[in-house]
Amino acid sequence: MNIRQLNLLYKKSLVVLAISSTIFPFVSLAEVSTNEKTEVITVKGRAAQFYFIGEATMATKTPTDYMDLPQSIQVLSNELLRDQAARQTSDLYRSISGVSQFSYSGVTARGFRQDQVRYDGVQGDPYSGFSIPQLFNIERIEVLKGPTGMLYGAGQPGGLLNYVTKKPKFEQVTEVALFTGTESLLGGNLETTGAINKSETLAYRLGGFYQSKDGFRNNANEENTLLSAGLTWLANEHTDLTFQYDYIDQDLGGHRVRGVPVDDSGNFLTDISYNANEKSDFQRLKANIFQVIANVEITDNITNTTVLRTLSNERTQQYHENAGLVGDLDPQTKAASLPLLAFLEFPAEDTAMLRQFRDQKRKNDEWSLTTDFVYEASFYGFEHTILFGADYAEVKTEFHNKFSDLIRTTDPAYFEDPSEIYNPSIHVPTLDILDPVYIANSSTYKLFDRGVTETKSIRLGIYLQDQIRINEQWIAIAGARFDRFEDENLTAELNVDDSRVSPRIGAIYQPSESMSIFANRSEGFNPQLLSSQPDAGEIFDPEISTQHELGIKNFWLDGSLTTTFATYHIVKEDVTVSNPAYTEGSSSPEQVQIGEVTSKGIEIDVVGDITEYWTGTINYAYNEAKITGGSPDDIKNAIGDEFANAPDHTLGMWTRYELPNLNSSFAVGFDYVDERLSLDGQKVKSYTTWDASWQTKIDNVEVQLNLKNIFDKEYATSGFNKRNGHFPGEPRSILLQVSYAL
Repeated sequence: MNIRQLNLLYKKSLVVLAISSTIFPFVSLAEVSTNEKTEVITVKGRAAQFYFIGEATMATKTPTDYMDLPQSIQVLSNELLRDQAARQTSDLYRSISGVSQFSYSGVTARGFRQDQVRYDGVQGDPYSGFSIPQLFNIERIEVLKGPTGMLYGAGQPGGLLNYVTKKPKFEQVTEVALFTGTESLLGGNLETTGAINKSETLAYRLGGFYQSKDGFRNNANEENTLLSAGLTWLANEHTDLTFQYDYIDQDLGGHRVRGVPVDDSGNFLTDISYNANEKSDFQRLKANIFQVIANVEITDNITNTTVLRTLSNERTQQYHENAGLVGDLDPQTKAASLPLLAFLEFPAEDTAMLRQFRDQKRKNDEWSLTTDFVYEASFYGFEHTILFGADYAEVKTEFHNKFSDLIRTTDPAYFEDPSEIYNPSIHVPTLDILDPVYIANSSTYKLFDRGVTETKSIRLGIYLQDQIRINEQWIAIAGARFDRFEDENLTAELNVDDSRVSPRIGAIYQPSESMSIFANRSEGFNPQLLSSQPDAGEIFDPEISTQHELGIKNFWLDGSLTTTFATYHIVKEDVTVSNPAYTEGSSSPEQVQIGEVTSKGIEIDVVGDITEYWTGTINYAYNEAKITGGSPDDIKNAIGDEFANAPDHTLGMWTRYELPNLNSSFAVGFDYVDERLSLDGQKVKSYTTWDASWQTKIDNVEVQLNLKNIFDKEYATSGFNKRNGHFPGEPRSILLQVSYAL
């Protein structure tokens, strides 16, 4: 149901259900008075589960009841985001079965690295790259499991995250919040929404968010500023338009923060505060995003939704990169480096970290247009919901890259001026990982300029889908999408293009209103960018994925509890991964294709209300991701080995209990991730962390206290490569927030 329909319903019934995230939803009777007549709405049990959302458009691009979806999907509600004090995406992985952290904002989903996301179902990620997505402007998060090629085109087969942004509402609501916490956390946000005119055809939303924080890693800190504005216009009875603008300013000091060195058993070799970055290092992101959403009722049974999204972002960064411990260098490289290192008085080989400095600038200009027509009708004795749509996305990127010398050497051929060899100011100094002293001056480094690279990427997709209600027990779905992809290096005048048809079929059997058994077969398609192609030789084939999934959904306790069980088998062919042997300037290719990966597993999700005052979520996933097809010589023992950062077991829980006499609630949860392997085969240890929160409300003031990593567990969220080590998890932290709602 769109905004226009909601507003018409409001006018006809003269009933306002003022439900906000600051009011506890445990209500059995709602009574609303108007100037005309008092209408009483009696609800059996609870109007809705607290953390459960019963309708989503992600899996079909049509408003479809959860039990009628032929695929596994999770929706993280705004209530869950607030209870967990989620500020960025990494705060939420405990709540998504089969998902764990890979690096930065990237995740491992069903065994595969997943970096792509959608906003309101369309392309245009302002945080693309190494920035960290913030959640202030997000209403809920939809997670579609498995290959999504039929609806969303190219992508990885583990799944897709969709961020649903906050929209203007016609009910007047204003909220201001201030928060503080450990690591000098300080910030606040303000948002207000409501009708503009008496006829209630215009509604607005304004929001602002600011946060500053010191990191637990040396020299790391962050500042985030987000500004948001929205306008909804009910143009007539059949059309509504929503205009949105967002501004993002993210300043990350000491970034990009790589990992902490470990041994092969996954033990940190130094304190987790270690950071290769100097105090002057940074990454700065500025982005402007514009979006227009148009909903049109063309006839009684034909609707159209069109979304236009444009954005421009600029990322500048200067950072020091781990290049490996001197003791780990191969004998030939070490022999060439030792004379200069000795001159520069480097620490002992086992603790001396070589570093490289990089000065980079990226600029993106992109836009996408998506239009979906939905036709609902009955013919041939069946009920049909037919989707016909198309999307087009264009991305232009500029990348300017400068970097310092990587390997220390006294070979005169390496320098234009041999007198530079023993000039310490032009070299990046080593860092003692046990006792790091940050005194480097990057302004004096000798840098190699690779110049500016300009690229252009175009994606076009056309798709058709039919959801068929055969009878009360059976639903079928079938669809296919044609994709056309082009990637062009405008600087070098090189290009690559590809195309692919991605089908999907599914079926649902519903023996009762409280049970759905579903099965589907879906395919995914991920073309190879120019940047992933080898410098010479045969062009990489596209990555092709096929999934078979079987599952069952149930409602329990009169609909208060929902369970989902799914089992899947995914085969991904012509897999491309980062080459562990690659270093900047080396002859080894940056990417290699290792053949085939097979991922199979099960997922169990439980969400709902156990009693009137007790609610929660729990999820478990077992995944086995194995390399099952031939590997090149430069990846040893690949066949049969695990895929990187793919844990066999994950388990997450979050439960909340209300204390109505105190007008308060408390919640507790844990996150367990099994051991994994890094990109270089080093063990990443398993871990369990516990979090808790407390909320209390006095009139219009709400106080919330969140404690994360209660037992101060030292752990790695994921592994990278040997020279960069593992990404350490955040130590114990506390957040206190006070909010006031008008």
